[in-house]
Amino acid sequence: MFEIGNSLREARVRQGLDFPQVELATKIRAKYIRALEEEHFEVLPSGTYIKGFMRSYAEFLGLDGQLYVDEYNSRHVVEGFDDMPQRRPRVRHDRGIERKVVLLALAGIAGVTALVIVAWKYGGGNGGPTLPPVATHKPAQVGLRFVGVGTGTYLEIRRGSSTGRFLFQGTLQPGDKNFLVGKRFWLTVRRPAGVVFKLAGKPVLLPAGRNVKVIVTPTKTTRITG
Repeated sequence: MFEIGNSLREARVRQGLDFPQVELATKIRAKYIRALEEEHFEVLPSGTYIKGFMRSYAEFLGLDGQLYVDEYNSRHVVEGFDDMPQRRPRVRHDRGIERKVVLLALAGIAGVTALVIVAWKYGGGNGGPTLPPVATHKPAQVGLRFVGVGTGTYLEIRRGSSTGRFLFQGTLQPGDKNFLVGKRFWLTVRRPAGVVFKLAGKPVLLPAGRNVKVIVTPTKTTRITG
């Protein structure tokens, strides 16, 4: 058993991040971040939101989000029910409206079925009914996302190594957002606190200091000296 709030706070302070920076990077409101660190879970909308915010915040800090959710469940979830107060609006069910919706849906299905039969019988000829093409979904591109925070920083990004092609060079202003496709990048960062990186959806943790040089991949970050 460990202290959820203190562990999150220590990880954030260790990385030199303040609440506005975390809010900008995670899209979680600063007051909810503060509530998680103080374990004031009643401030958050519901148990589901608590666990979602907790997982996202922990993983942003490079921690095991599931470990924090499990710890929360062990304290506040009993026999499958979240004992934190739930803010859910009361819903009134109008059975008459429900019946009408069901009838309309059934009528719509019957109409579509009739149209398909007519089209097959009179319009298809020898070829039979024409089926609609199957939609294909392209997988999301893997790449490096970065956003300027605080006062921003000067930044150089190359493809793969120190001799790779320049992909970005210049000063990253607060709020500037960029995305570069790829899995291996050479980074030169003047102020690590001025930028937040994510590679393949995972936070990239930079070492402290100035004029930091690293190679980042989806599995590790390697500091380059000299």
